[in-house]
Amino acid sequence: MRAIGIILAGGNNHRMRELSQKRAICAMPIAGSYRSIDFTLSNMTNSHIQKVAVFTQYNARSLNEHLNSSKWWDFGRKQGGLYVFTPAVTAENSNWYRGTADAIYQNLSFLKNSHEPYVVIASGDCVYKLDYNKVLEYHIEKKADITVVCRDMEAGTNVERFGTIRMNEESRIEEFEEKPLQAKTNTISCGIYVVRRRLLIEMIEKCAEEDRYDFVRDILIRYKDLKRIYGYKIKDYWRNIASVDDYYSTNMDFLKADVRNYFFKQYPDVYSKVDDLPPAKYNPGSQVRNSLVSSGCIVNGVVENSVIFKKSYIGNNCVIKNSIILNDVYIGDNTHIENCIVESRDTIRANSYFVGEGEVKIVVERNERYVI
Repeated sequence: MRAIGIILAGGNNHRMRELSQKRAICAMPIAGSYRSIDFTLSNMTNSHIQKVAVFTQYNARSLNEHLNSSKWWDFGRKQGGLYVFTPAVTAENSNWYRGTADAIYQNLSFLKNSHEPYVVIASGDCVYKLDYNKVLEYHIEKKADITVVCRDMEAGTNVERFGTIRMNEESRIEEFEEKPLQAKTNTISCGIYVVRRRLLIEMIEKCAEEDRYDFVRDILIRYKDLKRIYGYKIKDYWRNIASVDDYYSTNMDFLKADVRNYFFKQYPDVYSKVDDLPPAKYNPGSQVRNSLVSSGCIVNGVVENSVIFKKSYIGNNCVIKNSIILNDVYIGDNTHIENCIVESRDTIRANSYFVGEGEVKIVVERNERYVI
């Protein structure tokens, strides 16, 4: 593909509450065995983008560990590869990334040293499948300066936390509002953009000169009347996990047969870093209904409508309902957990009771197995 990829993976979000205290949003576990960023990385490699940069910043240790080898997504090659950029102190600059445009500006040499004519920019906190080649073909056909991937959201969705757009009959964007107080349309930006590399360099340098730091506000919204900015609508599954409720419902979506079939049985595939773990073990007396149970788990109790991530232990007479149990959790005997997200590496003592009433409860317990 005649494009390089940039994945924006540096942000934090207070709407994730305690879940973002350990990791970046893009490193959040999804569907039992994946991380959020795996879906964007898989889309990049499946679209034959050979050179991809990931811009990380906030709480990046877990994310950097996940990205320590590019072979899982087939980026380990002589030409191209996977590059992870964190903020660096230089003679000209000593700031953290102050926004998405500033993140690109601080790594502008990556763009200038590349030779591909186009750039695909995507966020790493969304769950979807997309062939970026089709977006690029549309971009070229429309003679667009920038193409924004967008989607019509279902009725009842809170679109005010997204960027909302309005297009004319030719799909040219006429209005772009970032997190409006009152949305005028249910068409939102998916945070995926295609732009010509030289134009991107020019606009990013102009932003830096004027002390502007945000890609959406200071480029897309500012240039919407000056540049040819078009929308490319998608209809397939797309979810953003930037809040606890969205993260919970996205994982629960994978309990639906059609969603699992779409992601795991239909081409192209979704790739992730693989751990060498034994299969899940179900001891006598265990009952599992409509749940995902990952490798390395041992189940002794009842699991219903739940997602159990890797290396978790569920004790005798436990009841786990409508919950997400993250990696490496030990749940003691006679414990009841319902409508909860249990943080990774927790130790839940025997005879505990956690139920989320009205909203999803996040359970964070001290892990006594690792205390020195």
